[in-house]
Order: sequence, then C-alpha cells, then structure tokens
Amino acid sequence: MSKYEIIVYWSDDDEAFIAEVPELPGCAADGATYREAIANVEVIIEEWLETAKKMGRPIPIPRGRLAYA
Repeated sequence: MSKYEIIVYWSDDDEAFIAEVPELPGCAADGATYREAIANVEVIIEEWLETAKKMGRPIPIPRGRLAYA
C-alpha cells in the first residue's frame, strides 16, 4: 500500500468511483466499487513510480494528508 494521498469520489458521468493521486500528476484509476477503485489505483501508483524511475524523472516524497482551506 502506498503512502500517497488518494481521493475517491463517485462520477455520474463515468458511472464509476474515481481514485486520484494529487501528488502524482495524471495518476488516477476507476472502479465499479470504492474498493475496486482503490485496488486499481494502487497498481497505477506502482506503474507511475516505475515509469518515472525509468525515465529519470523526480519522484515526489509522499506528504500524507493534504490540507485544504
């Protein structure tokens, strides 16, 4: 399990739960259930990190919970 913040919400347009990782640009997944979206985004996080390493791109340090006003 990653240490990056994951935001999960229901999308009427997609008729699915969407899981986004704000600290990793473009890192998101969907699922028919909340748990499926989380499981899918965990795979995508690992793929995102693996690709960034291969391309020599910086990998953000997980900040944990982000604060919003």
